[in-house]
Amino acid sequence: MAVPSVPSVSAEPPAADASAATVPAHPRPPLDRPPLDIRSRITELRLSAFAGHRRAGFPLGAVTVFAGPSGAGKTTALAAYEALARLGGGAPLGEAFPDPAACVPERARPDAEGRRGFRIGCTADGAEGPVRLDLAVQAEPYPRIVGERLTASGVVLLQTALRDPGRRTVQAAWHTAGSAPVTRAPLPDDLLGTALLPLRVAGKTDGQRHVLAAAEQMVVALRSVFPCDPRPEHMRAPIPTGSGRLLRGCDNLADVLWRTRAECGRRHGLLVETLRSGCAGRVADLVAEPLADGTVRALLDRGDGFRSELARLGDGELRYLALALVLLTGPGVLDVDTPGEVPDALRTLTVLADGFDRGLDPCQRRELLRTAARMGERGHIRCVAAVSDASWAARTPGVTVVHLNP
Repeated sequence: MAVPSVPSVSAEPPAADASAATVPAHPRPPLDRPPLDIRSRITELRLSAFAGHRRAGFPLGAVTVFAGPSGAGKTTALAAYEALARLGGGAPLGEAFPDPAACVPERARPDAEGRRGFRIGCTADGAEGPVRLDLAVQAEPYPRIVGERLTASGVVLLQTALRDPGRRTVQAAWHTAGSAPVTRAPLPDDLLGTALLPLRVAGKTDGQRHVLAAAEQMVVALRSVFPCDPRPEHMRAPIPTGSGRLLRGCDNLADVLWRTRAECGRRHGLLVETLRSGCAGRVADLVAEPLADGTVRALLDRGDGFRSELARLGDGELRYLALALVLLTGPGVLDVDTPGEVPDALRTLTVLADGFDRGLDPCQRRELLRTAARMGERGHIRCVAAVSDASWAARTPGVTVVHLNP
């Protein structure tokens, strides 16, 4: 694969598609449009020059499965999505990309100043129509965002560029459409400018309100992400009661069940029904039991007066249980950064699941995928997963399979 030279991390952000300038203004949806049409969600991931990817654009549906052999870039794609989500939540660049040098294409050559970097972007759809975010990131000699562009309806709403390499700021210009067409100000070079716009834009003109609405759509879509990788070895022992919000490793599954079983009987019933298809033996219920030492444990009720502790379940059964719980709950239960200004009913949560089928038998993985598709159809939960072979998933309705080659 060809790799970018240093200009791939120049002061200017990636160029928008040539067709962007001719896209007509996107009308606001009518008030009676179904809520799914106004929920913010990421619909495309772009890896223009990122690790092993070059000029790659991946459409993201309600359920998207990245498939390919080891080294094809499945985990890289999910890591890129998670990094964008962290930036959208206000995390500094170093937290979003702990090892930025690993994101630089392997054969990228440094410029005269020793700079190398990568390009990444995404599209968020929602009430404002498609909104594009593109970033140029310098990884060496030290990380910084050297270019950012936010566009919607063919209009550049925010653009930043590195003007003085000696300063830890970039020059930003955002759309105003008032007495002055744009407003200019410096922004930090280690934070996502789009996430800072609500603190900088007054919202007095139509142009400013358009900028704020587009930025909010992008930030809400990015913040609504839950990376999930259940670890069975941490799920078997009783645990102390806590927040009742599920962690990405699902270590505190018993504590979450203690909460959700009492709060939402309907969803708990769906969970139990799903477990019947993926756990050995009879499953009448899934219960959480408090112990005298202040901890709580989870058990499968077999319906004949006998209960199985989770410690006795196999790794595949535990991963199946945890992933089913994730897909059947939502932002109020999962440990995600919740935008307080957006009601849960108007949010779409995206679950990132690397190694989705790890340890699962064919019946378990098919049932989980069907569960993900059913939840995606309702608009509340989207899923982006990675598997080595997706032949078993290709004909599942509502599932987009993206085949990657090394």
